Amino acid sequence: MKILVVGSGGREHAIVWKVSQSSLVDKIYCAPGNGGTEVEDKCENVNISDIKELAKFAKEKEIDLTIVGPEVPLVEGIVDVFKENNLKIFGPSKKAAALEGSKIYSKDFMKKYKVKTAEYEVFDNSKEAFNYIKTCSYPVVIKADGLAAGKGVIICQNEKEAEEAVKTLMLDDEFNGAGLKIVIEEFLEGVEASILSVTDGETIVPFISSKDHKQIFDGDKGPNTGGMGVIAPNPYCNEEVLDSFKKDILETTLKGIKEEKMDFVGTIFFGIMITKKGVYLLEYNVRMGDPETQAVLMLMESDYVQIMLKALNKELANYNVKWKKGASCCITLASGGYPGKYEKGFKISGIDKVQNKVFVAGAKKSGDKLLTNGGRVLSVVASGETLQEAREKAYNDAEKISFEGVYYRKDIGVIR
Repeated sequence: MKILVVGSGGREHAIVWKVSQSSLVDKIYCAPGNGGTEVEDKCENVNISDIKELAKFAKEKEIDLTIVGPEVPLVEGIVDVFKENNLKIFGPSKKAAALEGSKIYSKDFMKKYKVKTAEYEVFDNSKEAFNYIKTCSYPVVIKADGLAAGKGVIICQNEKEAEEAVKTLMLDDEFNGAGLKIVIEEFLEGVEASILSVTDGETIVPFISSKDHKQIFDGDKGPNTGGMGVIAPNPYCNEEVLDSFKKDILETTLKGIKEEKMDFVGTIFFGIMITKKGVYLLEYNVRMGDPETQAVLMLMESDYVQIMLKALNKELANYNVKWKKGASCCITLASGGYPGKYEKGFKISGIDKVQNKVFVAGAKKSGDKLLTNGGRVLSVVASGETLQEAREKAYNDAEKISFEGVYYRKDIGVIR
């Protein structure tokens, strides 16, 4: 098979790495890819990101399967364009991708199909939002309606912080239109979990659970990022939690997908909160998470391409994904200043000394050098028989890598 992977981050590098292990696959193209996908087995980068150009490329190269990494092309309708061109692609239609593309649409969907989630109100008028936050009990969560690269969720401890959030999103328009409509939501206290899943529209098969560490500083302090590290499986996802997730979230979501007649063959990612009152859905994503993918695929024993083909052929019923025993730990190495302003172009050294796997996120090749080219630069991933072993291996490797301003959290996987 010839495979096209769309995207340029650490998630896409992990997908390319996993797909390259399949005996079904001879050649992989990654568009546009990065400095890590470029050197991965069977893979070649192609500098294309326009949807129509990607479809043209897939036709010319007779691509057997396209896998979409990031959310933006899915929300923009890449799947619809590929299907119009009779090209096989793994991902939801534009309509189904609104489950991630619009927080308002997804919350209304949850309410309609009785998916267990936090109470919420919707605002498209800043004056009404400012009036509402005067009456709230705190903390509250304020979310941009549209896509904001994982940074459109603000937890506000008091009215002053809520005013600032509304101003940032609705008046200052910091997220280029994504925050002109907002959701103000009940704050749920507990432990977050990520459950990546695959669906063929008739069945949802959940993957192993994981735990993302969203905030920039140790102890879950500071602003949200795209993700500073992940462990898998999530130690808080016991049998009781998973049963509740299945009954109150997964099954009700599947009912909604069927009743709305969504064309959804792809990944559905459930961001959940485990509280004393039960398990609640925070959000849907319609693609693999980043950096959850890096940790989860490290433990996947099954052929990932085979799983996607089963989904495309509507054969997921009674299909079990096989997992390796043990745990994995992923640490994000970021540019100094991220998630605010940061500089690019610094030489990365020490990757050759690493014992485990490094996935490249924001870095590019320049001659024989690898240079920083983004906020989240690298994902260092290790697995072990225990979480402690996986953590030790990952941190030992992280210490060997250097570039100017390198920053990473020191508490990924610490169970409090």
